[in-house]
Amino acid sequence: MSTSPSGKPSDAASAGPSSPWSRPAAGSTSMTRSRGLFGSTAGENVLRSGVAELVGTFVLVLAGTATAVGAATTDPPVYDVLAIVLAFGLALVALVAALGHISGCHLNPAVTIGLAVTGKFPWRAVPVYLVAQLAGGVLAALATWAVHSGPGHAVVRFSTTNPAPGVSGGRAFFVEALVTFVLVLVVISVATDDRVPAAVAPLAVGAALATCIFIAAPVTGGAVNPARAFGPALVSGNWHALWLYLTAPVVGGVLAAVVYDRLLAPAHAPETSET
Repeated sequence: MSTSPSGKPSDAASAGPSSPWSRPAAGSTSMTRSRGLFGSTAGENVLRSGVAELVGTFVLVLAGTATAVGAATTDPPVYDVLAIVLAFGLALVALVAALGHISGCHLNPAVTIGLAVTGKFPWRAVPVYLVAQLAGGVLAALATWAVHSGPGHAVVRFSTTNPAPGVSGGRAFFVEALVTFVLVLVVISVATDDRVPAAVAPLAVGAALATCIFIAAPVTGGAVNPARAFGPALVSGNWHALWLYLTAPVVGGVLAAVVYDRLLAPAHAPETSET
């Protein structure tokens, strides 16, 4: 075993074999540009990764929207807001564990664009991911219609996101950008920085999504994801404020990616001086 000048085992010797969940060290430009989230390889097998993004986004949006429709159309309600939030959060936990090593499990245009802006994801793959994510949202809305009986537009409308009465467009934009900032900051932190234990990644991102929806639900419905808002809006024909849900999360996601990449990732915890 090789040792450092201080007599401690070197990082190279003690690191051991890489695992599917291994991630590049923070600040390592060559590695972070080739490795994606959760041990995936960014930009490789783009079509296969696109299929994984479509399937993952479909399951994520279906889990939340079908639960929301179930809560709105049953009397007495079968579910409450807590169930809807947990449906989204638990679905994301499962999907990160199942698909993270294939596509990085972005499932959100805000995550994809944020990573591309900071050089951690190739721009050439962005269109495939965005189309897959939006298509997954649309298919999930159609599946929600199939799960619940009734006219499609009326059924799916219960799962659309709209600002609450009295909430201005500016306030709704701020809230959606804010909560997406939180979500993307957590996703990029746990999925790209090897100082974070890899085993906590699925739980961390699922909990972050649930927390963000808890915060935003009373104000905006808590989309936190353009694909989640786009699918139900398209199927139901409810285009009210859709521009807000398509743009605000991207603004928040890009800001989070830049903040983590430029300010937080290079930082280290204070070390005690040896005597």
